[in-house]
Amino acid sequence: MALLDEIQERAVLFFWEQADPITGLINDRAGNFAEDNYTVASIATTGYGLAALPIGVERGWIGSTVAAERARITLRFLLSMPHQHGWMVHFVDKQSGEQAWNSEYSTIDTALLLAGVLACSQYFQLPDITAMSDELYRRLDWWWVLTNENTQPEKRVVSHGWRNGIGFITNNYIDYSEAVLLYLLGLGAPEKPLPDSAWEAFERPLHVYAGLDWLRAGPVFIHQMPYSYFSVPNQRDRLGLDYWTASTNAMKINRRYCQYRARKRKTYAEGFWGLNASDGPDGYKPYGVLADPKDPTSSLEDGTVSPTGAIASIIFTPELAISAAHAFREKDEGALWGKYGFANAFNVDRQWHSPDVIGIDLGMALLAIENHRTGLIWSLMRQLTSVQRALAAAGFYSVTEPEPRPVKR
Repeated sequence: MALLDEIQERAVLFFWEQADPITGLINDRAGNFAEDNYTVASIATTGYGLAALPIGVERGWIGSTVAAERARITLRFLLSMPHQHGWMVHFVDKQSGEQAWNSEYSTIDTALLLAGVLACSQYFQLPDITAMSDELYRRLDWWWVLTNENTQPEKRVVSHGWRNGIGFITNNYIDYSEAVLLYLLGLGAPEKPLPDSAWEAFERPLHVYAGLDWLRAGPVFIHQMPYSYFSVPNQRDRLGLDYWTASTNAMKINRRYCQYRARKRKTYAEGFWGLNASDGPDGYKPYGVLADPKDPTSSLEDGTVSPTGAIASIIFTPELAISAAHAFREKDEGALWGKYGFANAFNVDRQWHSPDVIGIDLGMALLAIENHRTGLIWSLMRQLTSVQRALAAAGFYSVTEPEPRPVKR
């Protein structure tokens, strides 16, 4: 467990050090091996930073009083920032909170912020923190992003967001994706919630690879992000789907695909896996397993793997994740393990590693490890009436079935 402790502690350090002490906003990324001059925060990373506070306190790395004050500072500033019907800008200057890079008011990134806000608030149970958390949730207008301000009243899929001077982004969350988190938070919302019918509205492409059925979505983060907060093992929804089995199989498929391609890529030949949206030698790319493993053009990969992507699978495939973590650590050679843990990604074929860590990836790994060890974040979320309401609206129910079980009944 020593390595898991180190991974978590360094991730908590990132969220603590990379937060602005006045606003609480946290850098999207940071240099892992040298000083950097990054100044742009991500609201999604800020959400993970809030969820990291309970973990830091429970592990003895942060004092409870100073952690609560950090939460208080962050929530107060978040409430002062510009928003559209509660939806917040994806990337902002971490000192001023002003929009950066002309980025969008993002639905999924606001949801990731909100999830961290809720877990943090439930942990501290302090009246002012609870009140600010409630306000951030209640001010969200879910129908606004569902119906594009009622210009499409019959639409039942959520827009990716809204842009100044343009309006609603034309893309909607119509496929199985990390937006499972967004939809569940919307179903459970205390004000203007999504209708139950929104849960059926997005596609869930069921496929089979190497005898394993799964909901096809390439990068591993898609299968991990919602379930850092929503724990649904041994459950199905009203569509008869077992998302835990689907995600478990997705982790196994990701690894098997890398094994299948081992003759083509030195990275995979050394036993590494974890195709994920990550930095790469040619820029940031959504690496992943997409379709036919016998057709290399059907998946996006070039030998780049994400250590945090493999490690965050610990909630589904603990033995594979822990083994991968030790393999990454042994590979280190001074290039993978830095101040905040593992580099965001590396590629043996190209003799390349990312100089940075990325906040949301550290956050997913941090929460996954803690949930595997203690179930802390899952427990905090389960206590919330909004989460209970969301799972009921999606029709989740417990099942007792032998393994292996199909994804869909």
